[in-house]
Amino acid sequence: MSKRDLKKYLKELDKEQLEEQLLELYEKFSDVKTYYDFVFNPKEDKLLQEAKLKVTNEYFPLKGKRAKLRRSVAQKYIKHFLSLGVDSYVIADLMLHNLEVAQKYTARREMRYASFYKSMLNSFEQVVKYSIENGMVSEFRERILHIKDNAFKQNWENKEELERLFDAIE
Repeated sequence: MSKRDLKKYLKELDKEQLEEQLLELYEKFSDVKTYYDFVFNPKEDKLLQEAKLKVTNEYFPLKGKRAKLRRSVAQKYIKHFLSLGVDSYVIADLMLHNLEVAQKYTARREMRYASFYKSMLNSFEQVVKYSIENGMVSEFRERILHIKDNAFKQNWENKEELERLFDAIE
């Protein structure tokens, strides 16, 4: 069904029928419930703290012995926040938190996997582009610079690429 057909169909329904359909969607699909729960009660701080805790747990697990180091956990939350329409500052904060936690981990333990550094480069590029697109460079410049500097201190194999990306915000 096209958007145009949907609009035509919805115009044919009366208010009560529309309410019934929305309630049915709310009960049937968890994404719809999540969306409306957020729209009517946007606790962005709570969502951000929950996401930061999950990301931190990937590198410094509270239970279990081994860190999983999955970038996909942070990416899942970022994508979810974007779909909900969470404030762009909250999203950028989470992006940076992911990189900062990864660097805390690599400060304690040397990483030998090229895939880890490639993943972190992708995350760094994402936050730089997102900050530029949303006009937040001045607010997050120091944190981005700190991540780039730490990459040099820790001798990350892709430190030059991080510096090149950082130069884009200068």
